[in-house]
Amino acid sequence: MSAVNAVGAVSDASGVLTLTVDGTRPLTAGTVKDLAVLCDRAEDRDTGGTVTLRVTGAPGPGWTDTLDVALVTKWERVLRRLERLPAGTVALATGDCGGVALDVFLVADIRIATPDTRLLVPFDGESTWPGMATFRLVRLAGAARVRRSVLFGHPLTASEALELGIVDEVAEGPDAAAAATEQLIEELSGKELAIRRQLLFDAQHTSFEDALGPHLAACDRALRRSAAAEEAA
Repeated sequence: MSAVNAVGAVSDASGVLTLTVDGTRPLTAGTVKDLAVLCDRAEDRDTGGTVTLRVTGAPGPGWTDTLDVALVTKWERVLRRLERLPAGTVALATGDCGGVALDVFLVADIRIATPDTRLLVPFDGESTWPGMATFRLVRLAGAARVRRSVLFGHPLTASEALELGIVDEVAEGPDAAAAATEQLIEELSGKELAIRRQLLFDAQHTSFEDALGPHLAACDRALRRSAAAEEAA
């Protein structure tokens, strides 16, 4: 199997960082590095802006032959970094999406798919791959509703994924849908968006008492920013 990286070069146009991910390619150290470069560039910008992720393709037989747990660990860590960027992330899925394409799609803030999209948990030769994509699918839709996908590799069509809340929008023209979302994100502070995202993540497993402090701290931060803006006006 080719060792060409699954992640393409980062492009930057009009404040939008764009990355293409080919799920037919195997995970390599270069793939991890390229995604880390994207994160570096997003984190270095003064304003949050938008990161657009174009994903397509699913791996074929033998795709795990060159993997080891150290490489998978590095991949999961950079995905987590992508998931926490101080920038809004929009993923556009086309056709079958599995492997690294599915991983990247699921960490995005906004997930848009074309009608022909299918989300696939790939097989590793004996069963479905037990990576963190299964964790995110369960977090997004619930264990019962993605059980067949996680256990048996049942494809999720775009319409099914939309109904489950895994996909936010199904569009014939995903670029137009993405442009509208990017315009909305551009008006937001990347750092503040990252804080709201973390509060959203924590709400899934944190008690009210434990959540209260971080929410009050975020409210205090927002009030201070508002007061500072009024003084500067």
